[in-house]
Amino acid sequence: MPMLETDFADGVYRLILARPEKRNAINEALIDALEQAVAALPDEARVIMVEAQGPHFCAGLDLAEHQTRDARGVFSISQRWQRAFSRLQESGRPVVVAMAGAVIGGGLELAVTGHVRVADRTCFYQLPEGRHGVFVGGGGSVRIARLIGTDCMGEMMLTGRRVDAEEGARLGLSHYLVEPGMASARARQLALSIAGNAELANWAIVTALPRIADMSAGDGFYVESLTAALTQTGPEVAARISDFLHGGPKRQGKMT
Repeated sequence: MPMLETDFADGVYRLILARPEKRNAINEALIDALEQAVAALPDEARVIMVEAQGPHFCAGLDLAEHQTRDARGVFSISQRWQRAFSRLQESGRPVVVAMAGAVIGGGLELAVTGHVRVADRTCFYQLPEGRHGVFVGGGGSVRIARLIGTDCMGEMMLTGRRVDAEEGARLGLSHYLVEPGMASARARQLALSIAGNAELANWAIVTALPRIADMSAGDGFYVESLTAALTQTGPEVAARISDFLHGGPKRQGKMT
């Protein structure tokens, strides 16, 4: 059985974790499948959507595999996770993630690669690394810490406590909170809407913003101006602004 399923329609490329019997825990085969799926991204894809089969998004690292690794092996697999997740996040397409149930450890590291994250009210988050005697290895010390703060992340890792969907939304782990069973539908709705944006604008938003955040203020202002110049001078932008100006109220009604 495949570890990961994919499909492509209406500009949305879906990646579906397919180990529901293991709560979609991540093993080497799933990491390989994820990396290969991103490498096979259709040129026509405007948005990537990540979701999972079954009631749980992802229970994190498959600990059964971890038992057989020495230090060098752990270092190597950590870099593979980081590479796969970075390629997903930095593909140049917006990534929309639909979450339900368990979003634990490496599952949370995968989830926060998303630029737009939707959780239903069954969702809960955990970082149980302290209890297992391990450390995050899929980029979480960078992505999660920057999102919720090092202090909050450290507390979650030390205590292993469960963060429910409401608290997760307050922390910024999700942007949208929906009723049970509705995360995938809401995520697809958002993905289709984002796919309707100007392609160059989507690319700039998901590639330039993270880099600007790592720069000094002066360098950030300069790169912002360059990015604005790049995105705002194409023929598609002129057509979109003209359309908006000549049919503003009608167009705004459609957008809302």
